[in-house]
Amino acid sequence: MRRLLLATSFVAVLTGASCGPKVDPLGGTLAPARLPHTALPPVNQRIRFTWAYEDLDMRGRGDGVARVAPPDSVRLDLFLAGGNAGGRAVLIDDDLRAPGGLMIRSFLPPPPMLWAALGRLHVPALADTSVRVDGDTTRADIGRDPRWRVTFVGDELTRLELIQGDRLQQWMERAPHRKVTYRHLRANRALDLTIVRIDTVPTFDATIWR
Repeated sequence: MRRLLLATSFVAVLTGASCGPKVDPLGGTLAPARLPHTALPPVNQRIRFTWAYEDLDMRGRGDGVARVAPPDSVRLDLFLAGGNAGGRAVLIDDDLRAPGGLMIRSFLPPPPMLWAALGRLHVPALADTSVRVDGDTTRADIGRDPRWRVTFVGDELTRLELIQGDRLQQWMERAPHRKVTYRHLRANRALDLTIVRIDTVPTFDATIWR
């Protein structure tokens, strides 16, 4: 019986840890439900970056490029360091397609988090939006359970969180010096991006979206 109780307690601790930390209610002054405009820039962009990924079963790093076409299209290409292997994915609005290579679909964030990495707020349309302001920081909870919590500093989207119940499940953060961090706490997945160059380009070949 004692061994059973100890085992049960151990499992409970692991289960609680996998659910993510508790999240406090929004702080600050209640504000009208208006958030900054976050549409993609009205130009085609080629974004070069480095990436590092880790979960319980694998890890990897390398280079990548994102080709971004407003208002709602992104092509991602990832390349492993020291090799020729790679993978690609296409995100158009809410539709994420990843036709093989690097098991890329398994470790990419969901579409709302990918859009947040580019500074665009694009979460499911949900009722019960609550907005609060604290100095130059605006935070909003969108939805009820699950709910999305977005943080703006000025007009810039800096963080997006997915919360279930009162537990943080996933988050994406855009930090200074072009650093982007994604964490999936329940799955123990970590993806870090560092943007090294952004170019404006005239157009993209239509075949890249296939």
